[in-house]
Amino acid sequence: MNETAFDEPLFASLKPGLTSFCYRMLGSMDDADDAVQETSIRVWQSWSTFRQDSSFKTWVYRIASNLCLDKLRQSKRRALPVDLFDPAVAIVEPRDTLPDSAWIWPSPDFGGNPEDRLVRRDTLQLCFIALLQTLPPRQRAVLILKDVFEWSSKQIAETLAMSPAAVNSALQRARETMDRAQLRSDELSSMDVQPEQQLLSRYVEAFEQFDIAALVALFHEEGCMSMPPFEMWIRGKEDLSAFYSLTRWHCEGSRFVPITVNGGYPALAQYMPGKEGSGLVPWGIHVIETKENQILHVQNFIHTPLFSRFGLPERIDQ
Repeated sequence: MNETAFDEPLFASLKPGLTSFCYRMLGSMDDADDAVQETSIRVWQSWSTFRQDSSFKTWVYRIASNLCLDKLRQSKRRALPVDLFDPAVAIVEPRDTLPDSAWIWPSPDFGGNPEDRLVRRDTLQLCFIALLQTLPPRQRAVLILKDVFEWSSKQIAETLAMSPAAVNSALQRARETMDRAQLRSDELSSMDVQPEQQLLSRYVEAFEQFDIAALVALFHEEGCMSMPPFEMWIRGKEDLSAFYSLTRWHCEGSRFVPITVNGGYPALAQYMPGKEGSGLVPWGIHVIETKENQILHVQNFIHTPLFSRFGLPERIDQ
């Protein structure tokens, strides 16, 4: 083999699955895309060394896995606000933030590859991504390849340069850690149950009219709202009402555009009035989780680069 024979279509066919693997490993689509891009460069550069002693797919995932493991050695664990902090005691405008690299961010679809659509959607839930981040990197890779992608222990061993026995041992420890982990985001999650369309429509109507009483009435008694990159999050109807009243000036006049996140889960992209007074500009991605047809948790991901990531416009009309 030589570099001129590099099979680009073959690599392209693996790209959706690679991206979803790297997203689960890293918790960020930006990081996942960077890892996949670097993988493609290394595959091309190393094409002449590929001896077909393993499958092309295994070889490519070995490169991607090593890139993810290297990146994770140099970074701190990504998380969701409800897993790092207690709910706000004083209702004030949020100020304290953590860097973008501290948070798990939602993802768009990875592509139309039929193989990718077979990958279990429940393993793209934000709470599952948060659980994965509690695992040591190599255990994380083993669990994703085994329990999500359903690879054999032998194939995983070849990919991660481990023995099959070490793979099985790492898998057992990873599963035990996942079972023991008690993350608040997991308790609040209902991403496996899509919200009723009528409830979403009522949320949109109440928010766009900024009818605080109608908005808060949609929440469960223990309902809450988080807003990464802000550390602060709100729990309970009384505090939610106080918070919406406090931030009315900021959110009034907003409009929503429906989207889907993390494997097809419905979400809403919020546009708010721009400073120039002409049109609405990106603000946050609302992921709404429900319980008993009431809102249990609104995760408002305030990260404007997400809008271009989801193919959304830079501005919409008021």
